[in-house]
Amino acid sequence: MTKSTIARLFVGSLIAIIGGIVLLMIGILVGYANGAFVMSGPHLQGIESTPFAWSMVGLGVLGILAILGGGIGQFVAWIGAVLNTSRLDDKTWFILLLVLGLLSFGFIPMIIYLLVGPDSTWRQAARLDFAHQ
Repeated sequence: MTKSTIARLFVGSLIAIIGGIVLLMIGILVGYANGAFVMSGPHLQGIESTPFAWSMVGLGVLGILAILGGGIGQFVAWIGAVLNTSRLDDKTWFILLLVLGLLSFGFIPMIIYLLVGPDSTWRQAARLDFAHQ
């Protein structure tokens, strides 16, 4: 997987997560403001059986699905970055992405990798072009 593909996947899944959070918050806030939820003090007792209430629930579920899909996309982008850096001669980026990702601190290293990190597929393509000349 090339670094540009990893970057597109990472940014696209980040947009999906942000969009999912927005949809979920809209569904909850608009539903709560319009009385779609049956409350007993601070506790949710149920959902009004109206089309509006169920549309807000559907909006929330759609937001949750977008968040989950974005999370899966982030994971795939991280795997792609780890595999891409594993082909490099210098294993610093590989170890950094792998260890911090496994410790759940992989977001910032992924951003740094996408901004300034090396791309092993670019070097392999350059070697192939040089070999064919």
